[in-house]
Amino acid sequence: MAKIISPGIPLHTIAGALLIGLSVFALGQTSAPAPREGTGVIRLRVRVALDTPTKAKGLSRKRFFLIKGTKETNKSLIESFTQRAVLSRDCYYRGLGASEALIAWLKQGDCESVYCRDVEAKDVDAVPEFQKAVAAGEKEYGNRDLARKWLSFNLPENILSGFYKRQTSDLKRFLEQAESASKAPVLSVMTDRNGTAFFTDLAPGPYIISNILPTEIGGRATFWNCEITVKPGDLATEKNFLITNPGNKDTRDQKNIRCQAVEQPLPACPAPTK
Repeated sequence: MAKIISPGIPLHTIAGALLIGLSVFALGQTSAPAPREGTGVIRLRVRVALDTPTKAKGLSRKRFFLIKGTKETNKSLIESFTQRAVLSRDCYYRGLGASEALIAWLKQGDCESVYCRDVEAKDVDAVPEFQKAVAAGEKEYGNRDLARKWLSFNLPENILSGFYKRQTSDLKRFLEQAESASKAPVLSVMTDRNGTAFFTDLAPGPYIISNILPTEIGGRATFWNCEITVKPGDLATEKNFLITNPGNKDTRDQKNIRCQAVEQPLPACPAPTK
């Protein structure tokens, strides 16, 4: 089964560093390893348009999965993906009573947890949760800069990585369901900074490229469940596969698009509990 790395081990900062390191490693993978004899390669390209429909860009740091079988044979599985109740990152953190400054910081980096990127000195000044954590750390370490670097020790777990853990739990359940239905391992890749990733060592046959959990793009939940077939004649070369969102009108992409996402509005956040 595809392995999901959770930042929820007791040594929070070490786990965060591991997550960042793995992301950097994934971002650096810009070329496909040579396939074994008799297997093929899918070169996945994910490009989306946001504010300007005619200017698309690669969707970086997003995970995609390859599920054995056609859309028809995986129909009930795909329906379970798309019918899952969507909880946006903003709604999750607002439900915790998080500050708008923290929500904006997460959104700026497209982050699912505080581990996503470094907390800089200017971030501490702007985000109340970071200010509180650094103040507590400064009493303990006697150094403000050190307290900032280790602030994860003084953040509540639900603020630190609660949304990430919730997503990971749902993803694990879907992966188990997918492998049971397809009777084959589910492969996983992460896109690099240009929105490119490679599925390698593929036997001929039909597959579904899916993000399984929706990706938040421009205030909408975006689902990809795209069918692709690796044919025996494809084994000697990379099979290029460009997927995008419905808003992409970039002329550089139009002739090469192989699959468009299905989108739905993100649900409104429930009223905070008093």
